[in-house]
Amino acid sequence: MKTPLLMLALAAACTLPSQAQNALATSSFGDNWSIGIDGGVTTPMTHHPFFGSMRGATGLHIQKQITPTFGVGAEGSWAINTSSWKGMIPSSTAFDSQYVGAYGAVNLMNLFGGYPGYSRPFEIEAVAGAGWGHYFINESNGDDWNYFATKVGLNFNFNVSQRVAINVKPSIVWNMSDAPIKQTSAGYDINKATCSLTAGVTVKLGDGFQTVRPYDAAQVALLNDEINALRATAATAAAAADAEAARAAALAQELAACQNRQPEIIKETTTDLQSVRFVFFRLASSQVTADQMPNVVMIADYMKNHPDSKVVIKGYASQDGNLDFNIKLAQNRAESVKDLLVKKYGVNPDRITAEGEGIGHMFKEESWNRVSICTLDD
Repeated sequence: MKTPLLMLALAAACTLPSQAQNALATSSFGDNWSIGIDGGVTTPMTHHPFFGSMRGATGLHIQKQITPTFGVGAEGSWAINTSSWKGMIPSSTAFDSQYVGAYGAVNLMNLFGGYPGYSRPFEIEAVAGAGWGHYFINESNGDDWNYFATKVGLNFNFNVSQRVAINVKPSIVWNMSDAPIKQTSAGYDINKATCSLTAGVTVKLGDGFQTVRPYDAAQVALLNDEINALRATAATAAAAADAEAARAAALAQELAACQNRQPEIIKETTTDLQSVRFVFFRLASSQVTADQMPNVVMIADYMKNHPDSKVVIKGYASQDGNLDFNIKLAQNRAESVKDLLVKKYGVNPDRITAEGEGIGHMFKEESWNRVSICTLDD
């Protein structure tokens, strides 16, 4: 028979590849502990009536999970002295025997199925350990027996929640020394083994192992590059937005300055008085009156004496009255002077330009702005 400790070591080694597929969050020494209490029956494997020698057993255990698959722990179990084994020296205490030892446990579900990130509703653990065995003997019959013991078993765990489990535990314990049956050799001997079946409750301390998603380093580097590129784009867009905001503010200031500027009055001025003649009109009239005819005659005579000359006539109106009417009136005043020059004085119309300029602001005296300004050009 192979040593149970060797089997457990091989099983623990097999947990390494299964755990590699899951990434676990870092845990401290104080995480993933559990404690429990057990109770059941125990009986010798041979040389005694199996059920006749059966008696009650109780125990305690504490366990630390190193990984979701592999854990270590310590336990103690005591066989209750309800009856003496046949052929054995009876005990004068409440217990016939005890076993206290350390063990390793392999979660077979996580070993073969991988850790899903939580405790499954039903799990099986393979357990192997070693420790101190002790037979309690009545002082009148000699000293108690101590021996080195090994243990193997299975734990059937029903997880009623992520913190509480109900356990059913069949196991076998071997007396590895020659006590008390000295005629047999030390080692794995079925004649020096007892089997037990216990059930108990285990309380898990902490939240268990937390899984994290593993990332590919190349993928992370690529995502970082994309993030940096997006940050650069965002910075460029922010700078462009700031520039546009500054431009908008400057335009707003410019607009406000234009809105607050006083209107500029453009006045018709000339420094060559000899080339300009004025024909004034009455209010709301475009008819050239007799008192203004000398000015028209002066223009006609000048153009007869200067055959290559031309004249530009610009008609104006004062601010009195309707704007649309005044615009039309200004045009009619220019046309009235042109008609006199063409029809009465025979000036070629191609030499005359007549334009209406609307409201005039040339003179401070408002009535003077009812005028046609005739500018001669050689």
